[in-house]
Amino acid sequence: MKKTYLYISLVALLMGASSCENGFVELNTNPTAATALNPVYTFNNAIVNGSFPGGMLIFEEPIVQQMFSPNSGIVSGGNFNIDNRGSAGANAQLWQRYYRDNIRYLVDVIAKTKSDASRSNLYHMARIWKAYSFMVLTDSYGDIPYSEAGLGYLNSNVTPKYDTQESIYTDILKELAEATAALDATKTIEASDIMYGGDVSKWKKLGYSIMLRAGMRLSKVNPTLAQSTVQKAVAGGLMQSNADNCAVRHNANYQSSVGVTLNSTEAANYYLTKNFVDYLKTTADPRLNSIAVRYVGAKSGPEQTAARANRETSVQLGMPLGFDNGTIAARATADGLASFYDYSQLDRTRMGSITAPCFLVTYAQTQLLLAEAVQRGWTTGNAADLYNAGVTAHMQQLADYGSSSAVPDASIAPYLQKNPYVAARGLELINTQYWVASFLNGPEAFANFRRSGFPTLTPNPYPGKEIKGNFINRLSYPDSEISVNQAKVSEAISRQGPDNLDTRVWWDKQ
Repeated sequence: MKKTYLYISLVALLMGASSCENGFVELNTNPTAATALNPVYTFNNAIVNGSFPGGMLIFEEPIVQQMFSPNSGIVSGGNFNIDNRGSAGANAQLWQRYYRDNIRYLVDVIAKTKSDASRSNLYHMARIWKAYSFMVLTDSYGDIPYSEAGLGYLNSNVTPKYDTQESIYTDILKELAEATAALDATKTIEASDIMYGGDVSKWKKLGYSIMLRAGMRLSKVNPTLAQSTVQKAVAGGLMQSNADNCAVRHNANYQSSVGVTLNSTEAANYYLTKNFVDYLKTTADPRLNSIAVRYVGAKSGPEQTAARANRETSVQLGMPLGFDNGTIAARATADGLASFYDYSQLDRTRMGSITAPCFLVTYAQTQLLLAEAVQRGWTTGNAADLYNAGVTAHMQQLADYGSSSAVPDASIAPYLQKNPYVAARGLELINTQYWVASFLNGPEAFANFRRSGFPTLTPNPYPGKEIKGNFINRLSYPDSEISVNQAKVSEAISRQGPDNLDTRVWWDKQ
């Protein structure tokens, strides 16, 4: 009898449990939760994360001698020509930002849209952005994961192989050519795209402008391919005005990493270099008034107050290279300053603010590259006119940082008259202006400086440098990458050269 009662109780319990399960799934499913993510939003995430990390201020900006810090520790890098390889080091920030928050999203978008005819424009836009993003990475590091990159989630490949930079560029050129040509305004317009609102004509101009940049990058290593690529880009149609600029627009929710760095713990650490300020002052460049601020008489960071801020061109004084925290004080005194906090800085209330846009590919840069292509005889046009258009465009572009950063139209023509294009010095003039037009786009300024050899910069004289040459040639692989993918990294090193700051990338031929 006890067994019978036990069986009856067990059956009743099971029946009760079964009845309780009816509707369990429906009851525990959130009716308002998304079950699938529109890939355009994933794409937007990749675009937002194309903005540069604060680590750009540690390597790229000091290498091209526009901004640097006299301090050591975590901000050590291009200021002293030494490596910074830790897991949180500056050489890791670009790598982590782009692979983790850019490339992996793009790979996902491309996988989801490749076979969906209704999303063909999104598919090709993602291919263009992926080509651009990989250019930034390979130009900075050389050989990198490319063909197997971003596949950790899709096929569990967490140790991707490293492709040669030459093969990467070959595929980048193919992707730009195919994807840009395939964009079609008669097909679905991706209006939620945060870059251009799905405007196919603007995406086409961006694609061909990136192609022009890629072609010019090959000017030393393969002039024939460089010329044919330039011609293809020109025939496709380049950016026509600042309205076509490719920029990440920051706001209170999506803040500029560079702006956050400059407005927080590093606010009093970064200064405009003497070389950069002197060039702008010597040429009477009105852009200096848009860029710089000097806290006159400041003896400490807390004394860099609004009451001391002076933005007049005549008072700006850049910090000389070659000094550290222990030696810069004496130099500041010799320069007649209250302290090194008295040197000129990027104005962190304007171009250096947390909501300042990050310009990635611009009409100004495109016009200057086109001027060089004409000067080299690779395409038709008037180099002087293109040079003037590029300089003018960048001066006008500064208004996007706010009305107080705008260069008056009346100041542009006098500047061009005082600093005219001279064909005999064409490459130097064009690429020096490209240096100015790429201010705050550290990876691009660094890449074009290596490619062109301009502007003519005096090597940083800091005595404690680790490099053998005069300038840093690439960023080293992050320790965080070496620790998880050592075999593939070692293979790349054996092929490319030592993993240090002296090794040149493939296209950077002497």
